Amino acid sequence: MTKLADSVCTKVYVLNKSSHDFSGAMRYGELCYLSEGPINRFATNKMFRMFAEGLEKSHKDDYILLSGLTVMAVIACVIFVMRHKRLNLLIFRAGSHTYAERRLDLRDLES
Repeated sequence: MTKLADSVCTKVYVLNKSSHDFSGAMRYGELCYLSEGPINRFATNKMFRMFAEGLEKSHKDDYILLSGLTVMAVIACVIFVMRHKRLNLLIFRAGSHTYAERRLDLRDLES
């Protein structure tokens, strides 16, 4: 598990705890689930509240693991970017059953 400079463990925020095996992402940090079970794709306010609370203690070096509904990913990513001015993604590679790590520094977009 990755350690940050201030001895806080890096976290991997998984959008929804489902039947998928996310154990391969554990090499990037502790798995933290933002929701569990079926989610109504139109319940965006509910998603926002859940994800805002779940990401409240996130750190700039944590990850969002892309999975599940697109609307869930959009909401989680927006919250993370608003908090940290950056976005760290884990994207599943189906062929090799591994994750691609992508980091975006969005401070340049500030006016």
